[in-house]
Amino acid sequence: MLTLLAFLGRYATLVLAFGVFLGFAFPGLAALVRPWLALFIIGPLVIALMRIDWGEMLGYMRRLPLVAVLCVWMLIVSPLAVFLILDGTAVAPGVLAGIVLMAAAPPIVSAAAIAMFLGLDGAIIVVATVAAMWLTPLVLPPMALNLLDLHLDISLGLFMLRLAGLVALAFVAAWIGRWLLGPERLSRASVHLDGAAVLSMLLFVVGVFDGVTEMALAQPRHVILACLLAYLFNIGLQVAGAAAFWRLGRRTALSIGLMSGNCNMGLVLVTLSDKADPDTAMFFAVGQLPMYTLPALLTPLYRRLLKTETREART
Repeated sequence: MLTLLAFLGRYATLVLAFGVFLGFAFPGLAALVRPWLALFIIGPLVIALMRIDWGEMLGYMRRLPLVAVLCVWMLIVSPLAVFLILDGTAVAPGVLAGIVLMAAAPPIVSAAAIAMFLGLDGAIIVVATVAAMWLTPLVLPPMALNLLDLHLDISLGLFMLRLAGLVALAFVAAWIGRWLLGPERLSRASVHLDGAAVLSMLLFVVGVFDGVTEMALAQPRHVILACLLAYLFNIGLQVAGAAAFWRLGRRTALSIGLMSGNCNMGLVLVTLSDKADPDTAMFFAVGQLPMYTLPALLTPLYRRLLKTETREART
């Protein structure tokens, strides 16, 4: 088992891409996994929070004004901008709701790891992600239901309660896990923890495709359009985020762009649960594709931009 977890940790990108194929090709398997989605979205979140040095993270809070601005950007400005772009278009209401909720969700927990692999600023992503996760239950439900009047079959109170419960559960479980294991054992088990997180994400990706295969076969153009919109808005939010904070330096701006486009739709989907519109759930499924493919595809571009900045700094 430990060997399997180590393998999953080393080949995370390929494994997760394979998970998308599994969920789409074997709808029976997706239906089997679907009831456990809450567990599979909480698992990677808890593992990531366990491995954060919370004392060190508090040190980064000296950049509190920047973190506050980033939270406003990710939780309020981005979804409002996306809504204004899509409002009045022919995009199906459920898909529109999915895109706006994607933009309003906090960054995925793996964004910091992706950033460090690309040579970006992982520290600011960790701090902004943690802050955004705490604020999301307070900001996202009222904005989605009251301000934007999205097509969601859930009350404001239930939406806020479910979302707050999931976030609180993840932080409490992470604190207990870190207290029980201690920093040394966590460090020694890093490869296996990576593998456990990837396994959990793999099962989530499989389960989230429940019902999508049938919809794709019945309405191929509808699902393909949703997939194209997922790529378009992921890239668009990355570009907008980087452009909005370009004055902070290329490395920081690209880091902000990365987390602006890669949002934790799974957290929102699990919160909506049985209340999710089929089109919204379908968009959250196909929205996993750009998150698992774009980092690899855009790696040469990121490295070229960072190399140019280094060269400019020397001259």
